[in-house]
Parts: sequence; structure tokens; C-alpha cells
Amino acid sequence: MRRSIIVALVPFLSFLFSANAIAMTAAEVFEKTSNSVVVVKIQDEKGNDIALGSGVVLPGGDVASNCHVIEKAVGITVYQGKKGYHAVPHYIDYDRDVCSLSVPDMKAPTISIGSTKTLKVGSRVYAIGTPQGLTLTLSEGIISSLRPVDGGQYLQITAPISPGSSGGGLFDEEGRLVGLTTFYLADGQQLNFAVPVEWISELSNRHKKDSKTAETSVEWIDKAIALQEKKDWRKLIDHALKRIKALPRSAVAWYTLGLAYDELGQHAKEIEAYQQVLRINPEYATAWNNLGVAYGELGQHAKEIEAYQQALRINPEDAMAWRNLGKVYHKSGQNDKSIDAFQQALRIDPEYADTWFNLGIAYYHSDQPTKAIEAYQQALRINPEYADAWFNLGIAYHVLGQTGQVNEIYKRLKAIDPKEADEFFNKFILP
Repeated sequence: MRRSIIVALVPFLSFLFSANAIAMTAAEVFEKTSNSVVVVKIQDEKGNDIALGSGVVLPGGDVASNCHVIEKAVGITVYQGKKGYHAVPHYIDYDRDVCSLSVPDMKAPTISIGSTKTLKVGSRVYAIGTPQGLTLTLSEGIISSLRPVDGGQYLQITAPISPGSSGGGLFDEEGRLVGLTTFYLADGQQLNFAVPVEWISELSNRHKKDSKTAETSVEWIDKAIALQEKKDWRKLIDHALKRIKALPRSAVAWYTLGLAYDELGQHAKEIEAYQQVLRINPEYATAWNNLGVAYGELGQHAKEIEAYQQALRINPEDAMAWRNLGKVYHKSGQNDKSIDAFQQALRIDPEYADTWFNLGIAYYHSDQPTKAIEAYQQALRINPEYADAWFNLGIAYHVLGQTGQVNEIYKRLKAIDPKEADEFFNKFILP
């Protein structure tokens, strides 16, 4: 029966949701952080302002911004409020589009540093910068996509940003800096990104004074995401292969190649791509997770289990890897292990309806219909329109002989999905 099949395995890409621990309001985030966000103005050889961007005051007093903000600067002035201060470049990493400025005369509060590794798709974020010259503008949105990169995660966001926002702060719901906003326009699409905060801490080790290369890592990633948004998987493969030819040890390029092969159903090639990622970086947890999904598509469940276990060795708090492990254990008839894995996933992310649904299935197949009912009810608490959960809840009540509950579920299904309601009626209500 279709509804008794575990929900399909999902690669780590754009489908993670979780709740933050101590969420602040937008006003509270702004109050906590805005005094640490500054305006960066660029002057030419005559002292005329020719460009502007944003920056964030770091612990230690430097100001972090994007390299493209200061790329053509002869002079740099950092404004805190209406007061301007002379600034000079300190550390520069053109490849990642991250730089820091030394502003010795400025005294400003610094921000708290967060981490992109704790973020999920759906996490609320706040951008503060100077879009179109409008000082200290707050915009609110969510993370719409995460792309693992060296050291952290590259962020695609829905928070509106514009020219002038570049180098501004992206803050999580606890007011911690998680990235620097940047603005990129590709093929008529406005895609808003932020480079990970972890790249700021690596500036001193990657500092280079020479000008940027023909295509930086950030530009390559932006184009890859644009192709992903357009679902142009063939061009994404070409894009990745060109990068691999130039940089054979680019784990991000190999990872992107794996994602594209997955979308085209070319799972053998997908596996080869992820194996290349893991030869370069054996601690790339999301590559292990996606490798497991690919093995599952080919029915290689022992290798699938091993891959998820490797992902969990690296990150024991990866709810998706626990979910996927629970699903493959169920397929392999290991229901006790399946239940344990789903419970681990729910410990980390208790508001994911599919996990409760799959836990219900595992309980049902372990002859625990009462616990299955409890799990399906949790799934429906989160998503009251979850037709398959209603269907399976009805099955469990039918097994327990609770006819009244079965009839009520039929009524609910009739309102949500008439076709499924008819199937339910024919199986469990007709004599």
C-alpha cells in the first residue's frame, strides 16, 4: 500500500526546517546589532565618492565587508552615524569576496559571532545594511537554500537587499552575525546571498594583496545556484566540470556535480562525484548523507547505512541523516533500529511532520498500533492537511476496532483529498 511506504529519501539541499532556541523579534535584533553596522564609502583619486557599501564591526575593532565594495578604492571612509573615519584594507580574500578594514580612530560596539553550521533552510534571518544609500535599513526573510562550502555554509536568503547592501550584516534570531550580505543578479533573476561568517575568521590565513582572478569561488557558486534555481541540470554539470578541470580538488564543484547527476537520475555518476568529494575531504558530512541517498536509489542498502553512519560520526546532530538512516533500517526490516533512529531525529528536530509519520509506520510494523496512532497524531498536529497521515491513522484505528474514529477520519479525508477518501472508504468502511 502506497501510504505504508517510508517517505522518499531527500538529499541535503533545500528542505531542512527547525526552530531556533531563543528567538528575538526584529526590533530586538535591530536594537542589539545596528550600532555595529557601518557605511563604507569609496573615493577616487580626487576624493570624490564613487561607490558605497556596508560593513560590520568585528571583535577587535576591524570592519568586515565584501572585497568588491573596495575593489576600485583609492580612499575609504567608514561612517558610523554621520561621523566618518579614514580606513585602510587590512586582510583581503578576493576569491571569497571577504575583506577587513582597519579603522583605528573609530570606537564602536562589536557584534556577537554566530555559525552557519547551526542554520537550517527556513531559519529566520535579518539583514542590516545600506541598500541604495539608505542607512541602517533592516530587512527580514528566511534562508531559502544552504550550500556546504569550506568551513561553513553559503547562504541564499529571501531578505531583500540591493546595491549598497554588500558587506552588511546577516544576523540570526539571536542577533548573532552569520554572514555578510552580497548582491548578485543572474539571467534576470534577483538572487540574494550571504557569504558565511566562518570565512571572516580565516581572513588572516588567506590574505592576498593581488587582484581577483578571472572567476572567484563566490562568483562560481553564485552561478551554480542560479542554474540550480532554473533547474538547468545539464548546464550545471558543464559548470561543475569546467571548475573541476581548472581545480581538480574543488570539493564544492564535485559536490555540485553530484547534485546535478542526482536530479537527472544518473545515480552511478552521482556516487562517483560524491566519492571524489570524500577523497578530498573525508569529513564532508553532507556528501556522506547524499552518497547514502544515491546508494539507496540503486538498492545498495548496506552501503547506504554505512554512509549515513559516517555522516552521523561527523555530525551526530544531523536530523536528516538520522531520518534517512531510520528509513533504510525500515526497508531492511530492522524496525527497532528504525524506531531508534527516528527518535534521534525527533530529539533534534521535533517539528518535522514526515519524521513523525515514518515513526508511526515503524511502530505499526512493529505491532505497536497505539504508539503508531500517537506518532501520526503528532504529524497531523504539525500538518493538519497531511492526507497520508490521516489515511494511516485510520488504518491503525481500524486494526484496534475503533469504528467511530475510522468514520471520523473518512470525513476529514473527504475534505482534504476526495480520491484518497474514496480509497479509504472502499478498504475500511464498506462491509
